[in-house]
Parts: sequence; C-alpha cells; structure tokens
Amino acid sequence: MANILIKHAEIITMNKQEDIIYGDIRIKGDLIVEIGTGLEGNGDELVIDAKNRTVIPGFIQTHIHLCQTLFRGKGDDLELMDWLRKRIWPLEAAHDEESLYYSAMLGIGELITSGTTTIVDMETVHHTDYAFQAIAKSGIRALSGKVMMDRKNPDAPAALQEETAASLQESVDLLEKWNGYANGRIQYAFSPRFVISCTEPLLREVQSLSARYGVKVHTHASENLGEIELVQAMTGMRNVVYLDHLGLANERLILAHCVWLDEQEKRILRDRGVHVSHCPGSNLKLASGIADTPGMLHDHIHLSLGADGAPCNNNLDMFNEMRLAAVIQKPAHGPTTMDARSVFRMATIGGAKAVGMEDQIGSIEVGKKADLAILNLYNFHTFPSYDVDPISRIVYSATRADVETTMVDGEILMHTGLLKTIDKEVVLHEANLSIKRLLGSARLS
Repeated sequence: MANILIKHAEIITMNKQEDIIYGDIRIKGDLIVEIGTGLEGNGDELVIDAKNRTVIPGFIQTHIHLCQTLFRGKGDDLELMDWLRKRIWPLEAAHDEESLYYSAMLGIGELITSGTTTIVDMETVHHTDYAFQAIAKSGIRALSGKVMMDRKNPDAPAALQEETAASLQESVDLLEKWNGYANGRIQYAFSPRFVISCTEPLLREVQSLSARYGVKVHTHASENLGEIELVQAMTGMRNVVYLDHLGLANERLILAHCVWLDEQEKRILRDRGVHVSHCPGSNLKLASGIADTPGMLHDHIHLSLGADGAPCNNNLDMFNEMRLAAVIQKPAHGPTTMDARSVFRMATIGGAKAVGMEDQIGSIEVGKKADLAILNLYNFHTFPSYDVDPISRIVYSATRADVETTMVDGEILMHTGLLKTIDKEVVLHEANLSIKRLLGSARLS
C-alpha cells in the first residue's frame, strides 16, 4: 500500500457543507490525512495528477447479489415471483464453489470499474465462503452474508431449502470467520431472503444474533404486490409490520426495495431508524413499481441506492441508478423532485449511514478512509462545465466509462482503466465456462 498524493483535482467532498473544492488530497496508508492546495510531495508518495479530473467518494451500493452475476440475461422479461421460481432459484441451486467464486469476481470487476467501493451483498444458500474469498482478493469493501431459506416451499429447489438450525449455524460460522476481516474491510450481515422464505423461529433468532454480534440484517421487503399478498396470508400482517413485530425493525436493518408501503409501515421505518435501499433499475425491469422516495425523504426515512442483481437490471452501474432515481419521480412529482444532489447523497453518504460507517466512508474528509473514485469529465458528453453544478454533471451526464481510478482503503484497485486485483481475461473466460456448466444441470422453466 503506497502513500498517495492526488494533485489539481476538483473534489466533491460530500462533507456536511457539501463543499466542492479544487486542490489536493494526501493519503497515508488507508486514510485521508490532508486536503488543501499546493500540497508538496514528500518523496515516498505516488503522485496522481488529477488535472481536469473529478474526485468523488466511492459509491456505496446497499443491495447487490454477487451470486447472480452469472445469470445476467437469463431472467429477462419476467415478474418477480416467476423470475425467482423459473430462473433464479434453479440457477442458484445449481451453483458450485467455482461458479460462485467467478460470479462474485465478475460482479466485483464491474463494480470497481464503475466507481463502487462498498457493497451490501446477499449470497445464495451454499458456498458463500467462496464469495467471501473473491471479496477478500478483489479489495472491495463489503457487508455480505449467506442467504437464509428455511421455510418449506414447493416452488423452491430442494438444494435451497434448509433446516433452521443448520442455516443459523452456518451463518454464525461464516460471521466468526469473516466479520472484521482485512482490518474491517469485510463485515458480515445476516441475510434472510424475505419473509416468504423464512420461518418465524429463524427470523427471531436472526434478531437476537444481530443484537448479540452488533451486525446488520439485510433482507427484501414489499418489492411486489404479489409478495405482499403472500406475506399477509402467511402472517396476517404486512411486511414491515411483521418485521417490527419480531423486533427486527431497528437501525441495524437494511431493507431492499420497499416499493409498496402504507402509512403505518412508513412510520415504523422512520421511528425505528430502518435503512431502505432503493433499486430503481430492478424495480422497473421486473415491473414491481416505483417506490415513493420523495415521500420517504419527506418523512425522514434513511435512503440509499443499489443495483440489485445482474439478472434483474442487467448491470451494476451506480450512474444508471442515480439517473433513474431522479428521473422516474419527475413525471408524477414535478421537475424539482429528487434533484441531482439528493440522489448523489443517497449514492455516497446515504449508503455510508446504511452500513453504519458514516464516520469512516461516504465523504472526502481528513481522517476518513481513502475510498475514492477519480472521474474524467473532460469530454464531449459532460461539457460545457462552465457554471454547471459538478454533481449535476455526474448524475445526469457522466457514465461508468468516465471512471479512471478506484481505490479502497488507500489501495488502488483500478488505475487509468486497468484493474490491479482482478485478472479480467481469466474472470471472463471462467464466467462463460461456469454458466455453461450451470445451465447443463439447472432445471429451468
């Protein structure tokens, strides 16, 4: 890990004042130690000349499925429950250790090259240790966990149906191995899939274990109307009300989607400090609906962004999610709704709050982790730059192709477009071999 001096940059700090400054950033080890103008090198630093470049906090995506990256293109044009039953569950059941590793690497490569530095990831039932190995090798920051599915379901493959005690024990074993790994870069999150796939005893024990270990719980809720009907039939309650009934609704809970909420559920989310991961690309492609993010922000509900999985998006690109999060609200709520700064905030410091690390990541400030991306906005599609809000340029004009450098903990994972911790050619080759093998054994409808 080299000490680094970034010179002559436009710096989008996302500090409390949301200052935008022009100058230099000094990084020592994994921390930002100085921000200013005219900083001089001390001889033992890697100097990056960022003239005509923009430095941003690395994006924080709070809902990802690395285990599904191999399934890109295999779940198109289906609604949620058919998408799960006919494609995703059979393919997840077919995963082996090698396929899960390369599925994770494929997703991480895409995330790093598009400026994402932290993810909240939900894996599948088996082989999760291999996803953690990929996360560890790649250098990305992650909260991850094995998915938990202990409720008997005739629509789910036998390989995805667990016994309650076994699911809990394997989760704890993975937590004790990986939580805090790499100086805290990797953390564990208990990951019950959703209410439909989990028994009440399992969810109650997840609540207890989350409190005991002080770790997050990451699950889906209220993504689809059909899902909500099933939950109500099973529990007599709506999703968020049921999770609150079990004691899970608190500041450690990250809920993906929350497209369909009633007023009682919104009050619970606000009052309990629950974090919501908005996934506009996935919600649109699966025709799940459009979450009321303006209403949630008005009600002071914590919001962040995620791409979800590759087979329901079909990319993991935060630029795409930011733009969608802004524009899909404007026809209904007016052009000033979900402005560029609001969605950029969700993509950075909002994500940091969701993972409980706002004092370490999500903004560019002295004493925080050096989790950064450097963008080249010196191009036709992002000009003119004169008298234009730089955050507007990022949200509405920039693309992932504009990301030149990505670093986590002061380690450069990509520089001038070249990956440093992942062998792209190997991953692409093995990804194709892996999905070919899975398709030979999965029972797809």
